Amino acid sequence: MKKIFLFITCIVTISMTACQKDFDDLQFDPNRATEVPPNLLLTGILSDINSGPFSDPQRWNQFYCCNYAYYGDQEYNWTNISYSTYSTLNNVKKMEEESTKNIAAPNAYTSIAKFMKAYLYYNLTMQVGDVPLSEALKGIANTTPKYDTQKEVFQQILVWLEEANADMNTVITTGNYVLIGDIYYNNDLSAWRKAVNTFKLRVLIQLSKYESDADLNIKQKFEAVINNPATYPVFGSMADNLSYKFNGAFNKYPTSPDSYGFDAARYNMSATYLNNLITIQDPRVFMVAEPADSLVRAGAAKNSFAAFNGASSGEDLGDMSAKAGKGLYSFINRKRYYSTYTAEDCIQIGYQELCFNMAEAINRGWIGGNAETWYQDGIKASHNFYGIKDGANTVIFQKVGGTLTESESFTINFDWATYYAQPTVQYQGGANGLNQILAQKYFAFYQNSGWEAYYNWRRTNVPTFLTGPGSGNSERVALRFQYPVSEKSVNSANVNSAITSQFAGNDGINEKMWIIK
Repeated sequence: MKKIFLFITCIVTISMTACQKDFDDLQFDPNRATEVPPNLLLTGILSDINSGPFSDPQRWNQFYCCNYAYYGDQEYNWTNISYSTYSTLNNVKKMEEESTKNIAAPNAYTSIAKFMKAYLYYNLTMQVGDVPLSEALKGIANTTPKYDTQKEVFQQILVWLEEANADMNTVITTGNYVLIGDIYYNNDLSAWRKAVNTFKLRVLIQLSKYESDADLNIKQKFEAVINNPATYPVFGSMADNLSYKFNGAFNKYPTSPDSYGFDAARYNMSATYLNNLITIQDPRVFMVAEPADSLVRAGAAKNSFAAFNGASSGEDLGDMSAKAGKGLYSFINRKRYYSTYTAEDCIQIGYQELCFNMAEAINRGWIGGNAETWYQDGIKASHNFYGIKDGANTVIFQKVGGTLTESESFTINFDWATYYAQPTVQYQGGANGLNQILAQKYFAFYQNSGWEAYYNWRRTNVPTFLTGPGSGNSERVALRFQYPVSEKSVNSANVNSAITSQFAGNDGINEKMWIIK
């Protein structure tokens, strides 16, 4: 009997062990990778940060207008933001972890990761205000992270940027670093280092309302970058730009031959951008827009500024649609933006912006230097982006009333000295000069740099954004997005505390966040 009992016990034990082993094996998917090479994560992250042209933010920047409700509108009836940025931040964290399995930190990936965290948190906090940072990205260890104040977020951003620059220098000086998957700079960490410090100047300029805050030391930090070029290299030309390139295959330009038949006549120019350029007789008008059909038929020469006109972003959408159909407004230059799948690179951080940030810092007295020279260099850099040069410039556009395959051209003669001699263009210094810098900076942001044109308007009110019934939001430009609905469900105590401390309990789109108070 004992032998039978022992036999049964052994059988049960073996069966349980086998079952446990089988159960453990079932917990793992043999077809799913448990490790991801950091270079694959990097490529995805860099794709995520691209903020493309002819997107909703570019309409809210008041660069162009949608004149047909099916494709969009200009309303600032913003609602709840998505926290999808945290998914990208999780990938940044994973990239750091994977890269240090084989190469100790700092390495190329951990260095770029610090910049990515600064870049992503900058755009996140600029859209809502306070956000989770110090307790975020901890997974199930903390599913209800506290909200850090916007000031604390910016302090951490500046720390990350300082560390990213230093880490990149360390990695570069060691030589023979490993970096694969970089779709912006072809794996050149020295180029990334310039982007880090150029972006740092953007961040510091955005904090201009707090230039006297001893915790932030904005002026001192800005001056440190400028006075120590070996320690803090920045962009030296447009060739250094952090630009997203469209290759025409898996990443096509958003307006292309594929979409021409659907929406090419649905987008016209905004008066905030185009008409202000017309006022200063700027040749960028001819490069980005088409002559308005009705103005040409009324006698305006196609190569004259009189042939161009933009619509107010605040115009009633029905009225705009009717007027656009009658040829009263300039469409975007369809030949430039629809005839290929690549169009032009989309700048994320650019040299022209650096020039205007330098001019603004000098104008504000943060650093020494010649504001007018930097102001001129910024305008010239933006002109060069469109191929504008002294002398004859050929402009190609779609034939009025024709199709994409039918084109017309004319020649404009541009003279920088004549252009710059205009009182509205020539740098005046003081408060007027600052407004000139900010206006030209806005022009240079056309269809690039994501939200930056809007962020600068929100900080300075330059240029004047146009509003009206088509703006929604009681004819106002919104100042922020609301927090995600899901966050109010799963992390209600912390998000409600942040809303109370910032906006007296009102998670409204017209509330002022800390950075613009």
